[in-house]
Amino acid sequence: MTKLNIYCLFDKKQALYGVYSSIKSVHKDALKLCNDGHRGVFIRYEEQSIKPDIKLLRNIFKGEFDIKVDYYSDNSKVTILKTNIKD
Repeated sequence: MTKLNIYCLFDKKQALYGVYSSIKSVHKDALKLCNDGHRGVFIRYEEQSIKPDIKLLRNIFKGEFDIKVDYYSDNSKVTILKTNIKD
């Protein structure tokens, strides 16, 4: 049995924007979608605001599934959902 991790990206209207198998690709697109404010983009994690970083995102998702991470800026908020599929 194979377990595949997938990452779902939801835009600021909470509509599904895309489904990814690569954490690097979903991180890049989340930054692109969310970067429309003046202060920059942040990750909301454990009630803290942290500058987004691919290494941080990997550590948040490590060993977890069905977990959401919000990226936000002044004018936008996008969500990444990590889940898995068993084959």
